[in-house]
Amino acid sequence: MALALCVCLPAATALAAPTAAAPPAVSTATATQAASIEAGFAPERLGAATTVSLGFQIAPGEAPSGLAAMQLAYPRDLGLATSGLGVAPCQPAALEDFGIHACPADSKMGSGTAEVEIPLGPSVVTESVALTLFAGASPDGYLHVLVYAVGARPVEAQVVLSGVLLPGRLSVTVPPIPSLPQAPDVILTRMRLTLGGRLTYYERVHGRSVAYHPPGVGLPDSCPRGGFPFAATFAFIDGSRALASTAVPCPRHH
Repeated sequence: MALALCVCLPAATALAAPTAAAPPAVSTATATQAASIEAGFAPERLGAATTVSLGFQIAPGEAPSGLAAMQLAYPRDLGLATSGLGVAPCQPAALEDFGIHACPADSKMGSGTAEVEIPLGPSVVTESVALTLFAGASPDGYLHVLVYAVGARPVEAQVVLSGVLLPGRLSVTVPPIPSLPQAPDVILTRMRLTLGGRLTYYERVHGRSVAYHPPGVGLPDSCPRGGFPFAATFAFIDGSRALASTAVPCPRHH
């Protein structure tokens, strides 16, 4: 885990929240901190490549605890691991030291936004964070992912979250994110990631570097009754857990 931190004061206003809309979600929770998740496809066409959006929201409650890890279960026949995304690895040390420009273009898998709550004296402010998703090295044969998070104000920080894409589930570790000296850590309350999208990769063709767009995540040819199910487990630093689930409705036939 890498963390560069600078507290930038004065700052008292919350930054803008993510603007991307999401499909309706059905959620449940089994902890004092309620959680919900959302998922969506664009375009919604069975048997075709698509862009996948994933997100969650956590209501911290009266005694919030920081998020330590999360695991997302997704349909096994959703082609995340065979999407053609992240064909080159980004080295974690280079990303930590030099930022996104140290990663090959072919390692970028998507982007997103997040929101965190930051204690500043008696007040709590909200900060918007930019996310970039890269493929990391895969020493065990599974696709490892790196989420590079950058915040500006009131806390300037760069944090790398690490995860691994296993059959049917994505596991992500969230490191503690300090705020002010002797103050509680930053609380992650919302995240939204897009896998795929308008990405440009490069390949060698007859000795020349040729740009192309990876197709993205493949939707299966059929949709299960009730839609494509997603479920998430959130583990917090205090030992509590929260569960949430949703389903992406089956695409309409054209």
